[in-house]
Amino acid sequence: MSHRILVVDDEPSVTDLIAYNLRKALYDVQIAANGRDALRLAREYQPDLILLDLMIPEVDGLDVCRELRKSSAVPVIMITARGEEIDRVLGLEIGADDYVTKPFSVRELMARIKAVLRRAQKDGEVESSALLRGPGNLLMDVERRSVVVGDSSIELTRLEFDLLHRLLINPGRVLTRERLLEQAWGYEYVGDTRAVDSAIKRLRAKLRAVSPAADCIESVRGLGYRIN
Repeated sequence: MSHRILVVDDEPSVTDLIAYNLRKALYDVQIAANGRDALRLAREYQPDLILLDLMIPEVDGLDVCRELRKSSAVPVIMITARGEEIDRVLGLEIGADDYVTKPFSVRELMARIKAVLRRAQKDGEVESSALLRGPGNLLMDVERRSVVVGDSSIELTRLEFDLLHRLLINPGRVLTRERLLEQAWGYEYVGDTRAVDSAIKRLRAKLRAVSPAADCIESVRGLGYRIN
């Protein structure tokens, strides 16, 4: 059964190009030209992945992603115009899995789609016994993609969860920003690594809000991060 992909963009030239190449690669494709239709199709079509432009009418891409993350873990690849760095970082913080910038290479886009789908499939195949513990009574259930501290559940974005997971399975080991992004996204990351700093900052704030002892992440100046 082919993967279902929802393409959200209000530029017909862009959606036609993407849809043509996706269908050529045997993906099932649906298209939405605005945020309201995107949310409706996300419920009705149940896509395996969403390509989401930021600048769309009615409901913008960031708000669509926020709304999706209230009830769905469907992988989202943001499509942004070059130069919208702050929007790219914000998109990752609220739960997008990756981003591409316009004008984009179709070959690169297809590679990113395959990488995100492959990682999502791998997430679903993790054994139920995959439980990880951390300081401050932190418990991560890898299969259910849940994190609790004591009796309190912590809502994490996909990127925040994956970053915490990589740190927990490497206790005491310093992981560079580049390596964290490469391992979290599933392929070599090229670009500004401030995205990982922003995600780690947000992750630590969520941990501290539940219990100061659960904030087990330590910044190592000039290198990266580790579980203390």
